[in-house]
Amino acid sequence: MSGLQIQELIEAGVHFGHRSSRWHPAMAPYIHQKHNKIHVIDLRQTVRGLVRAQHFLENICAAGHEVVFVGTKSQAREVVREQSGRCGMHFCVHRWLGGTLTNFQTIRSRLRRLEELERDLADAKDGSRGKKELATMERERRKIFRNLEGIRNMSRMPGAMITVDIRRDEIAVLEARSKGIPVISIVDTDCDPSLVDIPIPGNDDAYRSIEVILSRLADSIIAGRDKLVAQQAEEAAKKASEERKAKAKEQNRNLTKENRAKEFTPPQPAPGADAPANTKSKPKLVVTPEKSAGKNEAEQEKPASDAGDKAE
Repeated sequence: MSGLQIQELIEAGVHFGHRSSRWHPAMAPYIHQKHNKIHVIDLRQTVRGLVRAQHFLENICAAGHEVVFVGTKSQAREVVREQSGRCGMHFCVHRWLGGTLTNFQTIRSRLRRLEELERDLADAKDGSRGKKELATMERERRKIFRNLEGIRNMSRMPGAMITVDIRRDEIAVLEARSKGIPVISIVDTDCDPSLVDIPIPGNDDAYRSIEVILSRLADSIIAGRDKLVAQQAEEAAKKASEERKAKAKEQNRNLTKENRAKEFTPPQPAPGADAPANTKSKPKLVVTPEKSAGKNEAEQEKPASDAGDKAE
């Protein structure tokens, strides 16, 4: 990162931590100093963690994986919703339901119930249902939608999780760790960085601080998805080229076979036409008069000799 981006982090208040009395000892390597009983976060460590997270997100998105954003605190809800929508990923901004990852089939069943309620409410506009029944269905729909709005299109396990506050969203972090999903999180001075795979030291309470960090992560996700689209287009073009080459090769093979068949097949004469001059025929035996006469004399002498032998 450049100095201007470091200045942007300072202006956003990313370096402000909690009071020194609330610090977590595991955050000691990420703390620069203590000023007026408030810990100041080392922004060099913030930049290092942010760069690692950006490279990781770009790689997994280029590989075709998805990411889920989790930020249930009031300061982070709008930022998480905005940045996840910008990069087209899933999010949770109200309440992380226990078992969202470890009991994923049950969550999918509740999402199917949400779709069923939406269809029923849309079909009930003709007055076929009572007001009380419609109110009950609307309350149920609103409750499911509020909790599962951001993950209703998540049909498989995400490739990574991004959280804002690991203390508030501890259940989500523990579920991700149990399922082997990498966790990227903003860690303040009162958090345990060992709970996440890629910690980003920073202020997790300020709106501007959260926005600056999440916007950088969303940019990396977009870059990874662009790489994936380009790679898929390249593979499709390569496959189409190979298919065209194979088709042309097959056509050339068939054309060669036809040419060979035409070359080695003798032309057939038309009915009633004279045979061609170069047609081969068996040689005829020509008997000359001299050979014929000699042959007759020999045949005449042979019976006479035979008769004389019998007379003797």
